[in-house]
Amino acid sequence: MNNSQQRGGTGRSQVRKAELIAIGRKLFADTSYDALSVDDIAQHAGVAKGLIYYYFKSKRGYYLAIVEDSVAELVARAGGEPDLPNAERVRRTIDGYLHYAEHHQAAYRTIVTGGVGSDAEVLAIRDAVREELVGTIAEGAYGRRAVPPLARLALVGWLCAVEGVTLDWIGGLDREGQPGKAEVGALLVRQLRATLAVIEEFAPDCPAPPAVEEIATGPDDHRNQVPVTESA
Repeated sequence: MNNSQQRGGTGRSQVRKAELIAIGRKLFADTSYDALSVDDIAQHAGVAKGLIYYYFKSKRGYYLAIVEDSVAELVARAGGEPDLPNAERVRRTIDGYLHYAEHHQAAYRTIVTGGVGSDAEVLAIRDAVREELVGTIAEGAYGRRAVPPLARLALVGWLCAVEGVTLDWIGGLDREGQPGKAEVGALLVRQLRATLAVIEEFAPDCPAPPAVEEIATGPDDHRNQVPVTESA
């Protein structure tokens, strides 16, 4: 638990902290960490800078609280709807991940690149979210989070590729011909299926799940427009 989490235990204080974090997310989305002083932050928030120190102890503490809040939203969006069939849950996880990256680009870049000068605490937060997402994918693919070390390595490798693809994609959203979220998601699902097939070769106790197309979908479902398996 960081210092910001130890302060402001009342409901009103928690609301005030949440408001300050929301303001900070917008500020750091448009301005670099080094370019913002505590005075600047307080001025934008319309509060005395002592309030920033009270809740977060320092600018770095404030920044870490913003990163943690962003990570929590990313994980919640990516891991939502746990009662869906496994293969559909995997698809929704990837869709939620891309949706977050598209609409929170600065926060996403901070999470996956390690933040301010590869800050050790931000890197630890990034590693934690990677583990959570790998667990979510494993649960969607195999119905369990615990998988053999080799299978975990393969899933981590796929997730690192997802991060690279996503960073490049959001960096070129205004580029002519740039694919949309549905097409990128279909690409990542297909890559995941290839990874799961390789995992099955090396770890037979982790059989690749059925193709997503085997789940019945309505004729108007836009996802049917994009192939995601070799048989499509």
